[in-house]
Amino acid sequence: MSDKKSNEVTIKVIDTKENLIKILLNKGFKKGVEFSLDDYYFISNNIDIDKLSTREILSKAIILRYITEEDKIFQTITFKTKNIDEKGNILSQDSINCDIKNIEDAKKLFKAIGYSEIMNIKESDIVYYKDDFELALKFIKNGDLLIEIETEENTKWDTTDKIIKIVEELNLPIEKNNYFIKKAEDALNRLLKR
Repeated sequence: MSDKKSNEVTIKVIDTKENLIKILLNKGFKKGVEFSLDDYYFISNNIDIDKLSTREILSKAIILRYITEEDKIFQTITFKTKNIDEKGNILSQDSINCDIKNIEDAKKLFKAIGYSEIMNIKESDIVYYKDDFELALKFIKNGDLLIEIETEENTKWDTTDKIIKIVEELNLPIEKNNYFIKKAEDALNRLLKR
């Protein structure tokens, strides 16, 4: 089991995948690892989702995550907590991850103990890096193209403010009015027609 503390900036791209990649390569970025995520969100059947906001629902969700990277498969149970201010900025976040052997068995177990799957988000990611700075392009199935960058302790970008400054200096084709896109909230809002 692992406990990860980090913050992230997630931004919507307003250009095509091909153009964005061309821009990154022209700025000296190199292509890194590629992987896919298949996230299944489960909540307790005791939760009345009609009485909760989308954010409150997701704060109670457990994610079963199926990750494919080259010829490797990783499967985890993940629980995330996020401290979000009134403007929607993520002030801090924490995730607890537990490796599992079989995601289908985990789904059956969660259903047996009174949980239901509320949504599934699939994405393909490509990491690009320059020196020791990394960003992930996230291609959300039936959704947006996003850039996600996580803070890292003891680096030049150990806060979201520092990451935003670097992103602004890169002058990428992004929506500059929201650096904290919440893909799960957006997906659940669409699903619940909110």
